[in-house]
Formats: sequence, structure tokens, C-alpha cells
Amino acid sequence: MPSTPPPKGLLDKIAGKLREPPSFSVSSGASEAPPGSFPRASLLSSAGAHYGHTPGDHLTESTEALALFEAIIESAYLVAVADGDFDAAERGAFEHVVLAACDGKVTAAQLRSLLADLADLRAEDGEDKRVLMVSRAISRPEQAAEVLRVASLIAQVSDGVSAVERGVLDKLATRFQLDSSAVDRALSDAARVLSE
Repeated sequence: MPSTPPPKGLLDKIAGKLREPPSFSVSSGASEAPPGSFPRASLLSSAGAHYGHTPGDHLTESTEALALFEAIIESAYLVAVADGDFDAAERGAFEHVVLAACDGKVTAAQLRSLLADLADLRAEDGEDKRVLMVSRAISRPEQAAEVLRVASLIAQVSDGVSAVERGVLDKLATRFQLDSSAVDRALSDAARVLSE
């Protein structure tokens, strides 16, 4: 049975939060990251701006930005499909949130093509190999924390994070070599969005 699309207000709230830089620390300590450690925009929206440019644009660090964007989207996708249910309503909500968070710099056609490629890769390689591949594209702890934050926020689109989705987030955190509370912080940040 197809799921009901989430309210547009919720999708817009999550997309707005995805545009913002993270507010949590990536270290094992409890302190917040120092000012200036993160960009003014989220990694998703910054990398999406590079991803959305047409081939032939010569942008600084565009190769890294492309790989980061794809890794961010793949991590969120892996979490979204973990429960075996990624119907048209969930896919539409996923696309809406990502496209809105990228402020139109990524087209719907680009995102749909990427999601189709990710579905093929997951079917061929399996979840564990894809988690490994995502981890290879992430080089810094703050990037890893942002990937978890984005995946956690997008998971809120469809009735919160299930145990199996949490399992994928835990696998990602392990591959990123983040401390054991990294997923808790990402989920706490996502839950705070819903309560605002």
C-alpha cells in the first residue's frame, strides 16, 4: 500500500534545515565546534551547487564537490531504502527535500538520474559495499558528521528513523571512524527540527 506524502510544510522545514551548516561537534567531547569550522551553508547545498553546473564549467575543487554530493545523497538513499519501502510518495518527498535544499542548483532530472544509478549500484553491490564506497568519498570528520546529519534529517520525511534505518546510520558512523555518539547527535538534531 502506497504511503501518504508528508505535509509540504514538514518537507520545507527539513529542506530549510538542510541548507544550514550543522550545529553539533564532531569530536568525542561535548563542546560545540569552534566558529568558522563549518561553511555558512551546509555541505549538501555547497556540493550541490557544484554538482548542478553543466560539464565544461571549470570550478575549483569541483571533483571533490561532485564526489561529496554523490556520497551525501547515497548515504541518505541507503538509509531511506533500508526498510525495503521506498515508494513513489517517499521518493517524491526525498527529491523535494534535496532539490529545495540545493536551491534549484541541482535539477530534478539530475537527481532522478543519480537515484536510478544508486539503486542499480545497491542492487549489484549490496548495502555494506555501498556504505564502504560512501566512506571512501568522505575525508574529514566534519564531512562525516554532516553526512550523518543529512541522512538523519531526510529519514525524518517518512515517519522518523526505524531500527533498520538506524542500523545503516551506525554502519556509516563506524566506517567514518566517528565516536559511538555521532549518530545520536545527528538524530537529536533531526528530532529538534521536528519540534521547532
